[in-house]
Amino acid sequence: MTHVNLVADNRRLALDDQDQTRELPALWLRERSPAPDTLDPRTGQRLIEAADLPLDLRIEQADVDGQQLSVRFSDGHQADFDLDTLLKPSSRQADKPLWDAGLEHTPEADFNAALDDDGALLDMLDELHRYGFVLVSNVPTTEDGMHALIERIGPLRRTNWGGIADVKSVANAYDLTMTQRGLEPHTDNPYRDPIPGYIWLHCLTNAADGGDNTLVDGYRAAQVLRERDPAAFDALSRVWPTFRYEDETTYLESEGPLIELNSEGEPVRVRFSNRTELVPALPADELEAYYAARQQFNQLITGDELTVHLKLNPGQMLIMDNYRLFHGRRAYELAGGVRHLRQGYVDRDSTASRREVLRRQQQTSRNNEEVA
Repeated sequence: MTHVNLVADNRRLALDDQDQTRELPALWLRERSPAPDTLDPRTGQRLIEAADLPLDLRIEQADVDGQQLSVRFSDGHQADFDLDTLLKPSSRQADKPLWDAGLEHTPEADFNAALDDDGALLDMLDELHRYGFVLVSNVPTTEDGMHALIERIGPLRRTNWGGIADVKSVANAYDLTMTQRGLEPHTDNPYRDPIPGYIWLHCLTNAADGGDNTLVDGYRAAQVLRERDPAAFDALSRVWPTFRYEDETTYLESEGPLIELNSEGEPVRVRFSNRTELVPALPADELEAYYAARQQFNQLITGDELTVHLKLNPGQMLIMDNYRLFHGRRAYELAGGVRHLRQGYVDRDSTASRREVLRRQQQTSRNNEEVA
């Protein structure tokens, strides 16, 4: 049972739950009030100017009834809060299991089911959210076969290379993806702003010898590096290299650390792009520390300990989180047949929005069924 107390001259509310205490300032609660005169019930946008709230705001009364916390503030406002929301863990990565080469569960989805059924689409997006990738089967083996499912989620991200593009060996290739050589683990396009959120890689034919895809959980790699060498982890999260791509018609440049942390100190984005990284001219000792740390990280993401191998069959597709995964491939020989894949990008905001809307619709449907 949750107990509530007022502390700090009633300017804070203390919630005691399961031998843990969490103090919440009156101002923090007041500006998060879910009451309709404070929060627009349609958009969730705040209707008051939070910066104008009195800094000496106090809580006059607070009561708990089941899972509801009722609060009356010194400015006369009253609001009811959901305790589960206030007490849930603050970690934004809590529902994302980290994995390595011993991954036992391959997240999978069926193209037709996700295309036709919202529940199946939500299941696919949930798997993608949790594991950072999902293997989709029964995709039409036409050049734009993936596009119908992309349209169910959000707009296709167009780049200077177009929309859905070929990944196959060609003469005079301008990118390593269009050669037969192996590709070391990397993230795509760190020189863009914003960086593409999700990579959609669709197999049309894959009769070539070799060409297996490799996947590494970048969050897990960062965790391992932090455990084994905290100083190396710090170097890769502190130094911000520049990433650049240019050709006759395009100049793209962005910057960011190889391990980017959120406000809670958790990795939320990884980068690795040997061909496009430009390290700033730091003091010599900092550069030496960075290069040593980058080498350790590279050894982790190229080693067997963390790498999962998948060879796509025609009609299969990988959707990969480009903020979390390092992906690559083994070299292949065309003597064994043709290897033709198609690739597109979808941004994170539209993907996350679609998942959350579907989740809320599903919850509303369940609640209605319980009432009925």
